[in-house]
Amino acid sequence: MDMIRYLPRSGRARALASGIGAAAVGAAVAVGGSALSASANQGAPAVTPKCATSDLRVWLGVPGDSATGHTAYQLELSNISGHACTLEGYPSVSAVRSGGGQLGSAAARDSSDPKRLVTLARGGTAHVFLLTTDVAFFSSSACHPTTAFGLKVYPPNDTSAQVVPFSLGACAMAGPVYLRVRVVVAGTGIPGFSS
Repeated sequence: MDMIRYLPRSGRARALASGIGAAAVGAAVAVGGSALSASANQGAPAVTPKCATSDLRVWLGVPGDSATGHTAYQLELSNISGHACTLEGYPSVSAVRSGGGQLGSAAARDSSDPKRLVTLARGGTAHVFLLTTDVAFFSSSACHPTTAFGLKVYPPNDTSAQVVPFSLGACAMAGPVYLRVRVVVAGTGIPGFSS
């Protein structure tokens, strides 16, 4: 400031102007720096996690839709967690006896539909088309017909299962394919309408 006092008027104005300009540039750098810092702290957007078995309630839409030798059901997967989660692909499904042991072969996968990522909001439901075949169509020696206690369901890409109590004809012997599943699709399946 002492230096400015001894300058002529035009020199004083220039010095004041350059001082204000330098202060403005300094403020802009400080603001820009804090904006960069805030932006770096925000990071990448959160990714929706896959649905764990514990996030879901698995249930069966009944009655099924029957045709000669086959019955189609909607296997429903409802999100009971407190957050959104995703499902993609096929569940693993098999018939089980009352003790939980698997009966015959696990469900075959119908690969006619492409996999799609389904995001389930909290309380949302997705479904899987499940086709059962009447085990009377298989030879008794190849099938060893019996009655299943329920369906053991592993959601896509998970290693924990839930058992849905459901009585159905099953093969005790591996080999005959009497269960088939399709990929998970969004929305609640409606028996007789959804596929």
